[in-house]
Amino acid sequence: MKYLIVGLGNIGPKYAFTRHNVGFMALDRLAAEEGLNFSMEKLAYHTEWKFKGRKVHLIKPTTFMNLSGKALQYWMNTQKIPKENVLVLVDDLALPIGKLRLKPKGSSAGHNGLKDIERVLQDSEYARLKIGIGNNYPKGRQVDYVLGEFPEDDMILMMNKFDKVKEMISSFCFVGVNKTMNSFNE
Repeated sequence: MKYLIVGLGNIGPKYAFTRHNVGFMALDRLAAEEGLNFSMEKLAYHTEWKFKGRKVHLIKPTTFMNLSGKALQYWMNTQKIPKENVLVLVDDLALPIGKLRLKPKGSSAGHNGLKDIERVLQDSEYARLKIGIGNNYPKGRQVDYVLGEFPEDDMILMMNKFDKVKEMISSFCFVGVNKTMNSFNE
């Protein structure tokens, strides 16, 4: 069984610890805990996590957020991974900081990474794990907020949540999106 887990974010040190990069951060945490190393490959940083008969491809697209679908499609096609075995990790302004919500489908809610994935897949029926980043910003300052770094207290909270993200990814790979939602959604 093959799976593709796509952490959304932007490449480069300028963006490394920004709210918009929680997808990258969650995969980095999983990789560190499992002793995995990402390597630069076509359109993404990639590593493979093998456990209990599952082969899980973890990617962090190098296409920048607005072209995330290009990397997702390439890796789906190259590894012959069906859409139902794909999970996208994405930041969400509508959720409080650290809140996790798995969904089997949905709208992009204005998120440019999800918009591009929907454009490439030509639908919105793919699993996504939304990671709450809150929305405590002044009117008109959304871009500054999502591209800003977490305060230290919030970063500590997020690092603890990334452990739960790993559990959710494991569950997704074993029992699927619906059972994982029922077990983990807060």
